[in-house]
Amino acid sequence: MDVALFDFHLPPEQIAQVPSADRESARLLVLDRSSGAIVAHSSVRALPDFLHRGDLLVVNDTRVFPARLLGRRDPSGGAVECLLIRRLEADRWDALMHPGQKLHPEARVVFQRDGLELRGEVLEQHFHGRRTIRLWCDAGGDVDAVVDAIGHMPLPPYIHRPDDPQDRERYQTVYARARGSVAAPTAGLHLTRGLIDRLAAAGIQRTAITLHVGYGTFKPVRVDQIEEHRVDAEVFDVSAAAASAINAAAVDGRRVIAVGTTTTRALETSGGRGDGRVAAGSGTSELFIRPGHRFTVVGGLLTNFHLPKSSLLMLVCAFAGREAVLGAYREAVDRGYRFYSYGDAMLIL
Repeated sequence: MDVALFDFHLPPEQIAQVPSADRESARLLVLDRSSGAIVAHSSVRALPDFLHRGDLLVVNDTRVFPARLLGRRDPSGGAVECLLIRRLEADRWDALMHPGQKLHPEARVVFQRDGLELRGEVLEQHFHGRRTIRLWCDAGGDVDAVVDAIGHMPLPPYIHRPDDPQDRERYQTVYARARGSVAAPTAGLHLTRGLIDRLAAAGIQRTAITLHVGYGTFKPVRVDQIEEHRVDAEVFDVSAAAASAINAAAVDGRRVIAVGTTTTRALETSGGRGDGRVAAGSGTSELFIRPGHRFTVVGGLLTNFHLPKSSLLMLVCAFAGREAVLGAYREAVDRGYRFYSYGDAMLIL
């Protein structure tokens, strides 16, 4: 299937650069999956009005850590930027580094902020700026604690501004728990404690799984045919309690509604047997959900608006149909919706 079939026009000014005034105020486009019709233009605040008693919301409770480090080469002093992508071993990381042409194996770097210092050494050099690096603190401090203190929130590349203190709270779901992501599960950014309470009062259940979002969520599709694309592996965990709640909904015939594409990938990977049940436990997902995928667990999806020709847009098109989704995207553009991580939302039922 041609990647060009998933393109659409988006004016640059509709790419949200800052979060909305409050989480619930984001706009909400509601799409009927069976007919392809837009049911409503509303707001996330009204989410309980579109769900049924007994529906089960499944959220991703991963926590974004400040994975972007700014520092200098040692001893030359040249500026260095490092994005920690995932931990390989106790002190070794897969990272994206700039300027890549000057950071060869054995190159040393230093990251400092507010009196704290973190040191690094390039161990291996890979393609597209990727490096394997070792991190340590000379004083024997905890590397994770220092990263949390001196790092910057890893805002997506289409947000053209430096991060600020507000991003530490707003680029994080209110229920974030398990540290490990370099990108937020952005559909969940719209949920507040108050909205979660109102959903519960309306009889809408909730459970959480964990999938640590990697930099691959922004990886462009560089091939012409989508079948040739590969997504990066991401670690996920489904607790026994979450599996029990999801499987009970399947037995009862109640809808399982995934909050975000990351939750969807974890659920569809775990439920690969095809009977609507998920298995408790940890694993990795390399599942590329594209048109033709048969959904066995997820019956509804809350998601943000995604990049043209991206694997995330292809997932949404697989769930609701390419023509219906792109038609909804065109209407969202015409109505001035805000797009991408800090943008508005779509509910597909």
